[in-house]
Amino acid sequence: MKLKKELAGKKITVLGGARSGIAVAKLLHKSGAHVFVSDSASSDSKKDEINELRRTGIKYEFGQHSSIAHEAELVVLSPGIPVRSELVQSFLRRDIPVLSEIEIAYWFCESPIIAVTGSNGKTTTTTLIGEMLKKKYPQAIVAGNIGKAFSEYVDGSSPNNWAVIEVSSFQLETIDAFHPKQAVVLNFAPNHLNRYDGYEDYLKAKWRITKNLIKEDILIYNAADSKLSEWAEQIDCNIQGFHIKGVENHAAYYSNDTIFINDEKLAGTEAIKIKGKHNYMNVMAASLAALNAGVSREQICEVLRSFEGVEHRLEFVAIKNGITYVNDSKATTVESLGYALQSFNDPIVLITGGQDKGSDFTQLNDLICEHVKAIVLIGTAAEKMINAWRGLAPIYKEESLKNAVNKATEIADEKNIILLSPACASFDMFKDYEDRGRQFKQIVHEIRAA
Repeated sequence: MKLKKELAGKKITVLGGARSGIAVAKLLHKSGAHVFVSDSASSDSKKDEINELRRTGIKYEFGQHSSIAHEAELVVLSPGIPVRSELVQSFLRRDIPVLSEIEIAYWFCESPIIAVTGSNGKTTTTTLIGEMLKKKYPQAIVAGNIGKAFSEYVDGSSPNNWAVIEVSSFQLETIDAFHPKQAVVLNFAPNHLNRYDGYEDYLKAKWRITKNLIKEDILIYNAADSKLSEWAEQIDCNIQGFHIKGVENHAAYYSNDTIFINDEKLAGTEAIKIKGKHNYMNVMAASLAALNAGVSREQICEVLRSFEGVEHRLEFVAIKNGITYVNDSKATTVESLGYALQSFNDPIVLITGGQDKGSDFTQLNDLICEHVKAIVLIGTAAEKMINAWRGLAPIYKEESLKNAVNKATEIADEKNIILLSPACASFDMFKDYEDRGRQFKQIVHEIRAA
C-alpha cells in the first residue's frame, strides 16, 4: 500500500510497550522508520519487552513519556491509552496523526480482511472463522485483539490468502484507511462505559468498522439487534443479517435446533460441538463470512463438528472430588457472565469480580437467583457487586484468586460447578484475562483429590 512507502525516515512514537506495541514497532523499524517506544509502566515489569527491543535495535523508555516521545511525526496508540487522555490530546492539538496498530498493519497487509467486532463473542467467532478459512486457505492469518497482534503476521500475507482479525472499539477509534472486505458486527451491549461519555459513544466507536466499506464489500450483522439493523440499512454495501429467532428473510437464522444459511439447512445443533444460543449466533456469523470467502458448506460443517471453543471461554479445567471447575476468564462483560450462567444445569459456585467497566450488575439478578448457589468475589468491583446482589445468594469476598478458589471449593458439593466468570476487566490484579485464566487453572490443578 502507498502509505507504507512514506514511512522511511519518519519519526514515529509507539505509545504502549505491550504485545501489539512491540509488534508494530518492529514492523515500522523494518520499514526504515525511526521508532521510539514509550510506556509509563516501570521497566521492572517489562523485562521481556525490553530484551526484545534491545535485540531489534529499537529505542525505548519505560516509566515515563519524555520529551523525546513528543518529537514524533506520527503516533501509534496502544488500545489501553484513551484518546481523551491529555497525553494523546497533546499530539492531536499539534495535528500529529494518532493511529492504531491495526491501521498500520493494514498498510502492509496484502490479504483481503475479515474484521470482527461486537460486545460479546468476538474471540470465539474470529477463531471459528479462522478454522473454517484454513480448510481452504492453509496460510490464513488469525490475529488482532485475540492475543496475537496483526502486525506480527502481515509479512506472510498474500492476495491469495485471507486474514481474519478481532478488533475492539479502542482499536477502531484511531483507524483511518483500514478497510476490511467483510465487516462482522456480532452485537451491541453496554461495555467500557468507564471510558466513554455514554453508551452511544461506545456504539459509534464499534461502528467505525464500517467507515471505509464500499458497495462491493460485505457487512454481516446481528439482525436481532434493533440498533444494529437500523444502522446496517444505511450502509451502501452487501448487508447480510443473521437472526436467532427463525426469521427467514435473513441470510442466516436459527430455527428448530437448526441453522439455516440462505434458506438451506447448514447444520443441526446435534452436529455442532459448541453449545448455547450465544454460540449459535457466533456460528451463523462465522459461516456467512467463510462462505463469502469461498469455503464450502462441507468444510464449514467439518469444523463445526470438531471446534471445541477457545481457551478461557467456558473452558473445562478439571473434576476434583466430584466438583467441575470451569474457566471463563474471557467473560469480561455482564452479558458474557449471563451466557455462562445459562450454560449449566447444576448449581454454580460463582467466582467473579475484577476491574469494573461501568457495568450494571443488577441485570443478572434473575439469573443469579436461578443458577447460583454462592458467590465468591475478588477485585475492585466487589463492593459494587455486593450492593447489586445482596440477599440473592450467600456472598463471600476474598483478597486473592487462590483464596477465592479455596473458598469456592469449601462451599461446593459434589456435582456443583465452580465457575470463574468475572464480568470485569482483569487489570486490577492480573496482566490480562489470559493471565487470570491461567492462574485459575494452575490453582485448580494443584487441588488434591480426596
